[in-house]
Amino acid sequence: MVWDRQTKMEYEWKPDEQGLQQILQLLKESQSPDTTIQRAVQQKLEQLNQYPDFNNYLIFVLTKLKSEDEPTRSLSGLILKNNVKAHFQNFPNGVTDFIKSECLNNIGDSSPLIRATVGILITTIASKGELQNWPDLLPKLCSLLDSEDYNTCEGAFGALQKICEDSAEILDSDVLDRPLNIMIPKFLQFFKHSSPKIRSHAVACVNQFIISRTQALMLHIDSFIENLFALAGDEEAEVRKNVCRALVMLLEVRMDRLLPHMHNIVEYMLQRTQDQDENVALEACEFWLTLAEQPICKDVLVRHLPKLIPVLVNGMKYSDIDIILLKGDVEEDETIPDSEQDIRPRFHRSRTVAQQHEEDGIEEEDDDDDEIDDDDTISDWNLRKCSAAALDVLANVYRDELLPHILPLLKELLFHHEWVVKESGILVLGAIAEGCMQGMIPYLPELIPHLIQCLSDKKALVRSITCWTLSRYAHWVVSQPPDTYLKPLMTELLKRILDSNKRVQEAACSAFATLEEEACTELVPYLAYILDTLVFAFSKYQHKNLLILYDAIGTLADSVGHHLNKPEYIQMLMPPLIQKWNMLKDEDKDLFPLLECLSSVATALQSGFLPYCEPVYQRCVNLVQKTLAQAMLNNAQPEQYEAPDKDFMIVALDLLSGLAEGLGGNIEQLVARSNILTLMYQCMQDKMPEVRQSSFALLGDLTKACFQHVKPCIADFMPILGTNLNPEFISVCNNATWAIGEISIQMGIEMQPYIPMVLHQLVEIINRPNTPKTLLENTAITIGRLGYVCPQEVAPMLQQFIRPWCTSLRNIRDNEEKDSAFRGICTMISVNPSGVIQDFIFFCDAVASWINPKDDLRDMFCKILHGFKNQVGDENWRRFSDQFPLPLKERLAAFYGV
Repeated sequence: MVWDRQTKMEYEWKPDEQGLQQILQLLKESQSPDTTIQRAVQQKLEQLNQYPDFNNYLIFVLTKLKSEDEPTRSLSGLILKNNVKAHFQNFPNGVTDFIKSECLNNIGDSSPLIRATVGILITTIASKGELQNWPDLLPKLCSLLDSEDYNTCEGAFGALQKICEDSAEILDSDVLDRPLNIMIPKFLQFFKHSSPKIRSHAVACVNQFIISRTQALMLHIDSFIENLFALAGDEEAEVRKNVCRALVMLLEVRMDRLLPHMHNIVEYMLQRTQDQDENVALEACEFWLTLAEQPICKDVLVRHLPKLIPVLVNGMKYSDIDIILLKGDVEEDETIPDSEQDIRPRFHRSRTVAQQHEEDGIEEEDDDDDEIDDDDTISDWNLRKCSAAALDVLANVYRDELLPHILPLLKELLFHHEWVVKESGILVLGAIAEGCMQGMIPYLPELIPHLIQCLSDKKALVRSITCWTLSRYAHWVVSQPPDTYLKPLMTELLKRILDSNKRVQEAACSAFATLEEEACTELVPYLAYILDTLVFAFSKYQHKNLLILYDAIGTLADSVGHHLNKPEYIQMLMPPLIQKWNMLKDEDKDLFPLLECLSSVATALQSGFLPYCEPVYQRCVNLVQKTLAQAMLNNAQPEQYEAPDKDFMIVALDLLSGLAEGLGGNIEQLVARSNILTLMYQCMQDKMPEVRQSSFALLGDLTKACFQHVKPCIADFMPILGTNLNPEFISVCNNATWAIGEISIQMGIEMQPYIPMVLHQLVEIINRPNTPKTLLENTAITIGRLGYVCPQEVAPMLQQFIRPWCTSLRNIRDNEEKDSAFRGICTMISVNPSGVIQDFIFFCDAVASWINPKDDLRDMFCKILHGFKNQVGDENWRRFSDQFPLPLKERLAAFYGV
């Protein structure tokens, strides 16, 4: 058959019969289950794209060839949609016009499937920037809404709804002359249409413009809300769902307009949260979550709590369908391999170097590990999770005032003979843990043993939720004498880690990691027993839970630190980890959690990790090198080479940091024999902030461990560090700041030429409002350290940073970094005493924050305090020190005799 490439596009285009048959044949074949046939079809379709009128055939089959079956016609439209996505700019004008007119003429096809396909095609063309080049599209669709023919009206509305979803922004811009001014009032008229499908489309269209506070909608907001109320009792579930969705969004955007009706809205949402249709109930349940974030929540809801709490608690029960989907009747599945799609992608969190404060880690990065996440294999979000999340946030709003509504319910649920009810009670208990902790304390001595018993319930779903709930009370458990609750809890949780059910294994492992974080060194006496269990789990776990097991081991290492460094523990733990390490290929993403785990283990074991460090070190360097090489190829020839997954490089850099921190000077020969510094130089200039963040952390750690190898590169590194002192990227800036401080301690007076590259930025950062605590502290320490090694260069600026410097360092514990920073500030004060005069009270306060400074540092403090006192005279000093709060006054008198 001959395709004529020069077909002149006539508006009355007619297909060639042979060509048409060939395309129909292809469409039929592409519905074949055989993948080889499908591949051949794909290739053939690609070839046909060279012919200008190939797309005419496709639209012809979709809209005109009524003799064909619907799936084939629809498929033709979907292939055309893909062509529009890929090649639209190359369509000849005639073809484009033909497709557009055919779409508009057939939006009312009698088949719902064909109407929907035409709608998708119209939207795809529109989203290709074509709304400007298709000026009659919106007016035409809007006029078709008034058609007497139901199919036409419904088809046009379907297309408009898709356009509103895809192109909401441009519809509200001057580019198109603001069509919404006409469209929104038009949509509102259809809220009262006799067809439920049309009513549903109308609400869905308007809903697209709530969150962006679109002007055209805000003008009609009252009529919109009034129309919504009129639809409140609609018999069509889809309409009720869209009404609920609208009210939830209005809560965020136009609370002022809902307030007068709040009582009725709450009553309505209570009904809808119990809707027969789960989708409606879920949409309505979002209302409580959103309301809880509003300041007025407490007052608005207080009188409704007696009704609301039972509704939420009831929503937390597994539905029959949930139980089937979760295979709730399958108790033992540990031998069944995981399917790959069950495994969620993990995201590595790059290293951030932080001060260790009063026993807590870094508080900028909120830990969301204890989110309600107990049945993650069903569709991610469902009524049960939403109800539980709503109860959780409400517990945080009302605190213990919620308990009178909850406790009577809990009594019934927790001891119920039906497992589904009991399970929901345990979930409730976990959901309120954070908000109602204080009020729950009197009940915990009775509840915790009950829960520990539930860990051996015969239903796996009860065992798994109990793990999660107990982890939410771990903080309290650890605050009691260890034999009372910690020991029995730990014993039972370790048994659950070896449960025969995969979901229970997962829940137990996660709960145990939370317990480790809370208990820290309390676990040391039980280490042999804990390691025994975790190592046994290695041989037992399928793929998905292995990844969680790595996390539990890494957290254990973080929590007990050097207590892990005993030959018998190392003997238990390292062989299975190294065995996995040797099995995994460089391209395998399972390396991420394993590298993170090894990083924690290396830091904890310190010299105990030496026998294992060489192959681990080598492989990390290789991963960095491979990733950089791939990135260079991709930059040079993007069409030939794929972009690499830079997470491999980030995780490898972080493990190298862990090795440097754990092994200290012992890493020196490994660094000497590798090109890690050259690679770091490239990583420090990577476009991706996380790569730079991790490379600066490694730079700081290598500076501490083996400066002799870093020193030759300082002239290259310092300018890069200077340009990264940009607080837009908090973590990058933080790590760069920390590395500069570590380098200055090693460089001493040789730091002089580099001060101008960094000092101004650091002073700017310490004076910025809303700078996160960790960054402030690191900045203050680094300024102090620079002043310690180069006082002549830094002291002239003392007055510009002394006050924020003192306030940010008064809260950190005594440690090496604080020590070097304060030596620096004292040295600078002796060079430039007038720089501190105005803010001397802040300096006094910072000095008083030391518990026990080293003797020579205490002498420096003494000298400055007495020098100041002698200079102003006793009378002035008395007046000055009368402003001090009493504890400060007493402390300075006792420690420094002033």
